[in-house]
Amino acid sequence: MGFGHLFIPGVDFMKGISALAAGNLFAGRSVTIFKSTIMQRITNNLWFDREAEEAAGYYTSVFKNSSIGRIIYYGKEGHEIHKMPEGTVMTITFELDGQQFVGLNGGPVFKFNEAVSFIVNCKDQEEVDYYWEKLKEGGDPKYHQCGWLKDKYGVSWQIVPTVLTDLVSDPASEKSQRAMAAMLQMKKLDIAALQKAYDGE
Repeated sequence: MGFGHLFIPGVDFMKGISALAAGNLFAGRSVTIFKSTIMQRITNNLWFDREAEEAAGYYTSVFKNSSIGRIIYYGKEGHEIHKMPEGTVMTITFELDGQQFVGLNGGPVFKFNEAVSFIVNCKDQEEVDYYWEKLKEGGDPKYHQCGWLKDKYGVSWQIVPTVLTDLVSDPASEKSQRAMAAMLQMKKLDIAALQKAYDGE
């Protein structure tokens, strides 16, 4: 059963929507709220300390065609285990350009690391620049390498132009090796510079 079909006694969904609408987290932006949806078979679940709602608002402001989904709150049950105050957001579903996510407030038990990252495929340099600048805000610059970055929540992203695969995919090609060498020196990927390296210019 997906989160879109969960019911927790004592949690009023409409009160959650009212509280969300009354706040300023999503002020100035159009946000789609839906109570139930058919979930995709595999959904990304992100474990936060207590920032899940804030992160959902942040990510949906970066990606087009995005929406906030159902919010589920902690009740009294299980407090001795999760230690979260009643009424605290437990999970929030959100969609980024068609990809469904669940944000979970689970406390400071687990941290994000580079073993898992999300690839953002970019059609041109304008998109590379946009997503790089947006997602790096508040993150640690020391993690900027070869198109990778960490955002302010510690989530890793790869901002990748779709042409990259064509430029570096042939290990036996001198052209591809030149492009690979150029990429390894970059932080944000530069399509023009990669193409020049590929062409031997």
